[in-house]
Amino acid sequence: MTKAAKTKVQHWRGHVVIALLVMMFLALVGRVLSLQVLDMGRGVEFLKKQGDMRMLRTAELPAYRGLITDRRGEPLAVSTPVISLWANPQVLTGSERLPELADALDVSVLELEERLARYSGRQFMYLSRHLVPDRARDVLALNIRGVRAEREYRRFYPAGEVAAQLVGMTNVDGGGVAGLELAYDEWLRGHPGKKRYIKDLHGDAVRDIGVVEAVRPGRNLQLSIDLRLQYLLHRELSRAVTVTGAEAGVIVTIDSRTGEVLASASYPDFNPNNRTTVTMSQTRNRAVTDVFEPGSTMKPFTLVAALESGRYETTTMIDTSPGRIRVGRKVLPDPRNYGEISLSQVVEKSSQVGITKIALDIGHEPIWDVFNRFGFGQSTATGFPGESSGLLPQRPRWRPIEEVTLAFGYGLTATPLQLARAYAVFANGGMLLELSLLHREAADLRSERVVDAQMAADVREVLHAVTGDQGTARKARVPGYEVGGKTGTVHKVGAGGYLDDQYVALFVGMAPIEDPRFVTVVVLDRPKGDNYGGGAAAAPVFARVAAETLRLMGVAPTLETPSEMLAATVAGGGA
Repeated sequence: MTKAAKTKVQHWRGHVVIALLVMMFLALVGRVLSLQVLDMGRGVEFLKKQGDMRMLRTAELPAYRGLITDRRGEPLAVSTPVISLWANPQVLTGSERLPELADALDVSVLELEERLARYSGRQFMYLSRHLVPDRARDVLALNIRGVRAEREYRRFYPAGEVAAQLVGMTNVDGGGVAGLELAYDEWLRGHPGKKRYIKDLHGDAVRDIGVVEAVRPGRNLQLSIDLRLQYLLHRELSRAVTVTGAEAGVIVTIDSRTGEVLASASYPDFNPNNRTTVTMSQTRNRAVTDVFEPGSTMKPFTLVAALESGRYETTTMIDTSPGRIRVGRKVLPDPRNYGEISLSQVVEKSSQVGITKIALDIGHEPIWDVFNRFGFGQSTATGFPGESSGLLPQRPRWRPIEEVTLAFGYGLTATPLQLARAYAVFANGGMLLELSLLHREAADLRSERVVDAQMAADVREVLHAVTGDQGTARKARVPGYEVGGKTGTVHKVGAGGYLDDQYVALFVGMAPIEDPRFVTVVVLDRPKGDNYGGGAAAAPVFARVAAETLRLMGVAPTLETPSEMLAATVAGGGA
């Protein structure tokens, strides 16, 4: 090949190479335009999605949990802003500033290193939850790489242990786990929002994009509780437990006109703001969850069965001589031989012999029917978690002793709240109310008649006599007011049957007796010493609670108050 031909071939090859390079460049430009401008292959969307996956993040915005207040608007549970610190273990592990961080968090370096090791395969780990903002800012001011912060809310309970078992509590994540916090969790919790932000290669947020979903705060909850009465009941229960040596106790007060629970205190208690030593026993709202045999506090309901039978009036005389009665192999005694006494005095003196004779005469069916109508063995439907319905037994065959013991409150179980609701029937003229732990208007009241109004008034007169000079509840009297109620002293049940030396002391009372509005139940579990009975241990507690309740609620005295009686009440009335 000639030199000219060779030159011509080389020149052609150069043009081909240049053309190929130009074509490749044009193809690359075309591909870029296709992906990023023309979007012919959905390239823009793809690349944007890939970029977002690496840089765009969504963060949760915490929702404020609803406020819980008493009936007068006093706060019982509030949410306060706090800061939680977290870290990326993959970034923080091995940092030379770990000792500095551990010191700021008040933990040992070894503990911090062990926690980082446990979360080594993850990109998130809490360092400390719910710090006050000032302390969190001190830690963040160290500017340690990998340490981040997020805003949260922590639940705080201004009344502390005073209303703890009723209000309940939340867990560290803000969800209700006990009490009304649990019962109304969906109502209170709210719904968190979402926001988007751009992060850099170190994981730091460099720019907020905006809120994607707005925060919806939780709704507030107004309880039927009056915090003033709640403090009163808590104080008097603590005092009663100290004086009597009881192992546990309950006081509950309801409004007999509306069915609202005005206060409920249980012992042992706990502080929901400091749960380091809390036990399950302390968190129980015993007014709703605990059951017991109500004993002689059931005798007024047996009185109703006797009156409804048509065989008895309150003045009907019953011979209780010689002060004891045999039923099968069991001998049931009175404290002494009362002789011939009226039906009213049978309840006034809490005569076992008198009640036994009534039960044997009318049978257990009408007694069981009255108990059932008054709500025993049925839930009070407050919605409180773990509420007990108690037990009202139904047997195909009843032994005579079972018929009799049912009449004076053994063989069935009830909660303090059930007992309060049943006595409210006498207080309000014969209506069984639907109870409520939430504040409600009169229009929301639901009730049903279970006994004649005149019969309810007759029973109130008998309950008033129980607090008279010849009754078992003289220590329940309130200076300046007429009150009524019934005592109960129940043997505790052990593995081998009833225990001779362990008791539950009870008193259920109402005030003022002329137009009762407040019904209070006092239960003391295992009081010690000689004053273990309902009249000696529980009745004086009612007297102090009722006196202060009437004063706080502005109920004017109806009697002259002897100074010595007032002094005795202030001193404790022999509790």
